[in-house]
Amino acid sequence: MKSFRKSLAILMGIFLLFAMAVYSPSPAMAQKAEKKAQTAKAATKSDAVETWSKPNAAFDASKMGDMSGYDPAKWVNPEGDTIKIAVVWPHSGPGALNGELAWACVTFAAYDINQRGGILVDGKKKKIALFKADSMSKPDQAKKICERMVLQEKVHVLLGTSGSNIQKIINEVASKYKVIGQNIGALSDELQDATNFNRYSFMSSDTTESIGRGMAYYYGQIRKKEKKFYILCQDYSFGRGMADGFKHGLKEYYPEAQIVGEDYHKLFLTDFAPYLEKIKASGAEVVWTGDWLPDAGNLLKQSRQMGIMLPFANLFLDEPNMLNEIGVEGTKGLVNIKHFDKAGPAFNSPGMIKYYKAWNDGWQKRWKTAPYDSPLFRHPMGTLGHWTQQVYWLFSVMERAKSTDPEKIIKVWEGDTYQYVNGRIIKMRPCDHKAIQGFRVAEWVPPADQKVSMNIPPYHWYENASNIGPSWEIPAGKVLPLMDPKLDRCVGKNAWGN
Repeated sequence: MKSFRKSLAILMGIFLLFAMAVYSPSPAMAQKAEKKAQTAKAATKSDAVETWSKPNAAFDASKMGDMSGYDPAKWVNPEGDTIKIAVVWPHSGPGALNGELAWACVTFAAYDINQRGGILVDGKKKKIALFKADSMSKPDQAKKICERMVLQEKVHVLLGTSGSNIQKIINEVASKYKVIGQNIGALSDELQDATNFNRYSFMSSDTTESIGRGMAYYYGQIRKKEKKFYILCQDYSFGRGMADGFKHGLKEYYPEAQIVGEDYHKLFLTDFAPYLEKIKASGAEVVWTGDWLPDAGNLLKQSRQMGIMLPFANLFLDEPNMLNEIGVEGTKGLVNIKHFDKAGPAFNSPGMIKYYKAWNDGWQKRWKTAPYDSPLFRHPMGTLGHWTQQVYWLFSVMERAKSTDPEKIIKVWEGDTYQYVNGRIIKMRPCDHKAIQGFRVAEWVPPADQKVSMNIPPYHWYENASNIGPSWEIPAGKVLPLMDPKLDRCVGKNAWGN
């Protein structure tokens, strides 16, 4: 009996110890659990550690085709069974120059692929055929032309565009007819939120939230000087998103900074004087603007004409025709954030030099048709580089999917990582199809000082304007795009989509 009681006591003791271990964890176990919880929480913040190491695919300049005959003004579609892509942009109207930019980027990548013999899809090698789909920057026209492209031209991809309002329509048509919609030029976060998301649309461009926070990170964590900022942006979802991203970034990375004024103007404005007068009286040290052409150029020109020499922090105040018109002094001190370029010397590999020369040699020797013969198209950097490399990413996904079937493309593209020609890595977040990427911020300096970035002859970007000088990298983990918690596909995912 004593032996039984002793055994029972031992068993009860073991049970109590087990229960205490389960319901009252040891300090070490509690710390481990707390650390795990903190890590999961941190992963949803902008300082989450980058989760990529080696990209799934990369642009290889050594495989480029013979580009000696390329001229964006002389594009001819190949005959036969092709991969058909609609380039949906304003090809006429006040925003037509953006369409010309897009056409150069898309035709460059497509010409290269065609010179290589095409892409092996659906059991055979197919070349790329391109169709100009003129949105005219008008929603009704955009819907009409997109549906015509799908139903009559039988395109496999709707590729767009400048203007988030137009990209939204592209995405809706892509979803309706189950074709791939690729967004390389519209930046509003709401395009991929719970209300607007669809499986067929991919936002390989960057986002307003990420760009705004990236610039705020620069001023708050790198530069640490100016503290008074004025916001002036276009009055629609893109412009307001750019402003919100910057404000969110200041709150996160530069809480001592002050917004001394905030305004929004209609698209294609010709008179900025009322806004500039307010900026002048505000005591601002820096103006943050997301304006794109032609608004960006008009804003800067009029500010300098009014004697306002404040630095403009910007995404699109880099149009070289405008910069050269304003001159070295008027463009000095601009602070530009960009999605393609890397910080430091621009030409960081033999592949980057080859890629650059394939474009720049054509501009110098063959491109004689306006506007492609203008300084705007001289360098395949910045937006030109970003748009072009996104198109190469699409072709890479198709090549690896071995198909034009949207379902097979979706399977490859969700969660994919791709390395640009200059080494920048970009990831497609699988749950909401938003691209994750870092940025480069640069200060504009006179030609003699541009060799810190333009590290090959002639060692300056432009002769008569300030341009890229000292530059800094903004890590992707500091500027992760917004993830809508209401989008069911993203529930339980961290900010990297894992």
